[in-house]
Amino acid sequence: MGVVYADIELTNADDLSLARRHIIGMEEVKHLRLTMLVDSGAYMMAMNGSIQERLQLPFLEKRKVKLANSRVVEYDVVGPVDVKFANRMATCSAFVLPGDSEPLLGAIPMEEMDVMIHPFRQELIVNPEHPDYAVLRL
Repeated sequence: MGVVYADIELTNADDLSLARRHIIGMEEVKHLRLTMLVDSGAYMMAMNGSIQERLQLPFLEKRKVKLANSRVVEYDVVGPVDVKFANRMATCSAFVLPGDSEPLLGAIPMEEMDVMIHPFRQELIVNPEHPDYAVLRL
């Protein structure tokens, strides 16, 4: 299987909550659209420091992760962040990777949005069994 990218919108969920309560205006909600590597082998979402700076997501904790080369490293976890693709949305936390690391869309937000990688077209798609809304296992 090749490398798959998708256009994703990220929104600071805390800002959105404040806007819904009319504490800040919708124009103050930090959000951004970007192309992310779709990585079904990664559990969580990951972003680099410059994305984190633009969204100003609050620090939640530090977590250790095992990289593909089996090395264990510790990264900050931030959130909550709303993740949107097509007609789907998930709320999750994200690792903050160093430097200009490529942002990753992992399996947890993919499962919550009920999206999948189309094997022939090599693209992220909404689940064709549920084209109008996400269906999750409880």
